[in-house]
Amino acid sequence: MESKNQQTPGHWPVDKAEPAEKQGGDDMAARFAHIKGWGIDADAENEPTYPMKHWNGDDRKGLNYDRPELQPVTVEKLHSIERPSVSAVFGTTCPPTGVSGALRRHAFKYSEGKWAHWLTLLVADRVNAVEGIIDDIKQGIFPNIIAERGWTAEWKYNRKGMVKNIAIGVAVTAAVLMLLSGRNKKAH
Repeated sequence: MESKNQQTPGHWPVDKAEPAEKQGGDDMAARFAHIKGWGIDADAENEPTYPMKHWNGDDRKGLNYDRPELQPVTVEKLHSIERPSVSAVFGTTCPPTGVSGALRRHAFKYSEGKWAHWLTLLVADRVNAVEGIIDDIKQGIFPNIIAERGWTAEWKYNRKGMVKNIAIGVAVTAAVLMLLSGRNKKAH
């Protein structure tokens, strides 16, 4: 019986039933040649650990296998622009939604090596936390923010630090409000 999964020399096994643009195909090395270091480990004879590794003859047997069927994409899945497709297995419980989802979609337009990617994902996480609180309130569940933020324990075990943080927060908020109100007066 012939398997539909076949290994392309120097690449992961590919599924011949999928279109070439989904699976990568033979032109994968050419499509990603602009990425420094891409395919450096594709040649089994040019193994980076070669000088340190003691070969026993069975080392190459793991390279030839039938790739298992990939998980179907049933929800929106964001993935790095450095990768031609999604990973073999991924979570499906939390697809991107709302404002945080829009921020995540925007973040994945950038390379993982760019600040814009990671900072946008950090902002999306914070926005998602606020969206979660709003969703809870819509469902009639009012979160106990004092307990969830650990402020009771903070007050009990680090009262001085908590008072300091509150004072800093009040001072920064007051300074921002003064700056904004000063700009409004100048505008009139």
